[in-house]
Amino acid sequence: MDNISVILKDKGSDVLKVSTQATVKQAVEAMCARRVGSVLICDGLQCAGIFTERDLMNRVILGGLDPATTNVVSVMTADVACIEPGTPASEAMAIMTERRCRHLPVIDGGEIAGVISIGDLVRWESRNQEFHIRMLTDYITGKYPG
Repeated sequence: MDNISVILKDKGSDVLKVSTQATVKQAVEAMCARRVGSVLICDGLQCAGIFTERDLMNRVILGGLDPATTNVVSVMTADVACIEPGTPASEAMAIMTERRCRHLPVIDGGEIAGVISIGDLVRWESRNQEFHIRMLTDYITGKYPG
C-alpha cells in the first residue's frame, strides 16, 4: 500500500475548515454543503481540533445543546491524531482503528496538507486490489505482455 502523499495527490488537498468562532450550526451547514463527515476547527493557520458527525450526535444532540448558539470549540475533539504525508497508508489505517476515528488531518511542515478519511483509504486499497487482480488475470490467461 502507498503512503498518504500518493493518496492525497489523487484525492486533492482541499480541506474544509471553520473558525474557532463558528457555531455548531455553521459547522454542520458547511459539512452538509460539501457532503463530508468532518470539519477542521482553525484559529488562523493553527488547527484547534476537529468536529465530526460523531461529535454532533454525542455532545450536541445527546447533550441537549442548541446548535445555533453552541460554539463548535466547546464540542469539538481537541485531541486530534495527525499524520504526515510520508505515513504509510497501512499505518494510517492502524491509527484510525486504535483511536476509533474516521478522519486524520495530514500535516506537512506544520501546515495542513489535507485530510484523509477511512473511506479514502478503503477506496485506494480497493483500486489497488482491482489492478492486481486484473494483472494476475491477464497473466494467467496469456494476455500479459512478456
